[in-house]
Amino acid sequence: MDRTEIRIAGTGGQGVILAGILLAEAAVRDGKQVVQTQAYGPSARGSASRSEVIISDQEIDYPEVLDADILLCLSQDACDRYASRLKKGGMLILDTTHVYRAPLIGAVRVPITELARQATGREITANMVALGLLVGLTGVVSRESLEAAVRARAPDGTVEINLKALEVGLEYAHRLGQG
Repeated sequence: MDRTEIRIAGTGGQGVILAGILLAEAAVRDGKQVVQTQAYGPSARGSASRSEVIISDQEIDYPEVLDADILLCLSQDACDRYASRLKKGGMLILDTTHVYRAPLIGAVRVPITELARQATGREITANMVALGLLVGLTGVVSRESLEAAVRARAPDGTVEINLKALEVGLEYAHRLGQG
């Protein structure tokens, strides 16, 4: 891996920022160079939100995602806004619970929020399902480092439910790889 640019986008309240922080933490644990940035609208819940992570084996000289290698969209607005900024041959992962149309053929379409609801009873864990799916499909960080990051950074009292949701995403990615 030389440099992998990842954009995780959705709306405020979906846990996009936490997902990016956890991914960056896992990359650090794997010994990688990492930059993590975030942006969200003026009122966090319900407005546009994104977290960007750059992971590299080399020093990162430009800390901004321009055209993502991996784009994870948890909302229709995120897909509309960022799908055109995916590198040619990049991976687009969509939460079909909230994304109904996408401009690109070949996207990985998964009902992420619905999987979270079924597995944990809480839609708020969709970010962890999505993170497990992203890591399971790409191998951008190790499973061990990702689980350690969740244990270290998940809000108090939520570690087990977040690990359960993460596992759902990892398992779903494994099943997609089998097909």
